Amino acid sequence: MPVTLSPGDVIKVSFPGTTELSESQTIQADGKINLPFVGEVAAGGRTIGDLQSTLEALYKPQLQNATVVVTLERSVTPVVIGGAVKKPGKYAFDRPTTVLQAIMEAGGADQFGTLGKVSVVRVVGGQQRTQVLDLRPILQGKPTKPLYVHAGDIIMVGESAF
Repeated sequence: MPVTLSPGDVIKVSFPGTTELSESQTIQADGKINLPFVGEVAAGGRTIGDLQSTLEALYKPQLQNATVVVTLERSVTPVVIGGAVKKPGKYAFDRPTTVLQAIMEAGGADQFGTLGKVSVVRVVGGQQRTQVLDLRPILQGKPTKPLYVHAGDIIMVGESAF
């Protein structure tokens, strides 16, 4: 599965033919990077291959060797975790993280919380969508397909009915 770049990710843009232009950049909150000669380029929401092709096309008129290599140096997935957890707040994960791992990072469900009602709010195609999960089968040892957090997710642990 190709990696989609997000704001906060650190990428290295290398120019094998013009090494002095090579540099690492953090993708800004608006999803853009700023490069010599070409200025601002949208990087967020694109795959590495897609960004690489775009940069090669932009640099072709300016460089004899317009080969560009884009590598991901560090990826950060910001997630907000709230509801009935011990340590609600904003968390940043730097590797693929499941919803259950993210909740455990926030201290797990508090005494009022239940992993039977976990809402994951995610922006899909410009709209917020909510998926309600029951994570209890995982804890009971049943095999389940993991759901990984995406940048910008909001995870809310619901309260159990007394």
